[in-house]
Order: sequence, then structure tokens, then C-alpha cells
Amino acid sequence: MLKNYLEELKKIKLLSLEEERDLWQRRADGDAEAHHKIITAYQPLVFKVAMSFSLPETQLREIIQEGTVGLLEAAEQFDYTKGVAFSLYAVHRVRGRMLDFLARERGKSTLSLDSETSIGSGVSWSECLVSGGLTPSEAAEQHFISDKVMEAMDRLTVNEQKVLSGIYLQDKSASDLASDINVTTSHIYRIQKKAVKRVRGMLSRFIADLKQ
Repeated sequence: MLKNYLEELKKIKLLSLEEERDLWQRRADGDAEAHHKIITAYQPLVFKVAMSFSLPETQLREIIQEGTVGLLEAAEQFDYTKGVAFSLYAVHRVRGRMLDFLARERGKSTLSLDSETSIGSGVSWSECLVSGGLTPSEAAEQHFISDKVMEAMDRLTVNEQKVLSGIYLQDKSASDLASDINVTTSHIYRIQKKAVKRVRGMLSRFIADLKQ
């Protein structure tokens, strides 16, 4: 089932900036087909986030479903007129839904985190996350930090958001991004470096405020 799902994802083509903008405008006018096309185009993002967790196939399918719900919620609340890349907006909600689901599943069990995620899976809950496993409180903390990252991202310029989204979320090459926003490849690297520095600076100030 998962293999078939992956094969279907491979058939999905990335939207160009112009195509996506047109779809959001049509969706705002109540076009259900445009809404469906947007959700379909971003389904690979859900899969990519899900694969960052080390889970057996059964649990992987479940968090993909949760992530899809998060994607739908993000699309319902997204305001395309603000100039923020939808991928940046959606990934936060998608990952949050997945983490919330894992926290709920752990909370249902009276067993330790060393117990199997499902009988016979051979995978413990403590091994579910690439980071080595998050407790519910750690998941909540990560969710909180994600909020701060999104706040920092919202303060970037449109091009800075597009570059970070393209490189870190959509696996786009620098040359593809250069073509998208009509600049040179070297300029893309400069934008990336500047944007990362700005985000780090904003997060550093936030951490310093917490320590006061």
C-alpha cells in the first residue's frame, strides 16, 4: 500500500509560482477543483515530513493521514495575499499534527517507551523519532519552538522565504530557484545565507529573552 502511494506521489508535478498563485486566487473565489489541485500538489510534503520519523509502515500510514489533515487545515487558514510561501506555512501544521498524534498514542499506553509501537513491530516508541524519541512534554516544547521559527520566517522578505522553502522543503536546486525568481544562482546562495543568518539572529534574541 505504501509503495503504491509513493508511486502515485512520483506522478505529481510541482506547481510553478504562477500556477500556484492562480490556484489560490481561484480557490478564494470558491473553486473546489483549485482547492483539490493545491492539496494534491502538496501531498509529497506530507510524505517527506512523515519519512523524517523512523516508524513501521502501519504507524507511517497513520501519521501520513494525520499530516494530510494538517495540510487541509493549513489550506483552509492560509492567506495567499500576505506573500508567505504556503510550504512554509503548511509544514508547521503538518508536523504538529503528526507530533500530537504520536503524543496521544503514547499517552494511551501504560507501558514504557521501550515497548513496541505495535505487537510484533520490533520498533519501540523511543525509537520512533530520528532524534531518539520525544516525550509528550518534549514534543510540546518542539511545537513551541516551531512556532517561534515560523514567526521568524514571517519576517523574512518574500524572496528569502521562497529560497528557504525551495531548498529545505521542496528539494529545489539553486539553479531552479534562480530561474523561478529571475536572479543568478550565486544570488540565490547569498539570499540563503542572509535568510538563515536573520532567522538565527531572531531565535537567538528569543532565547536570550527567555533567560532573563
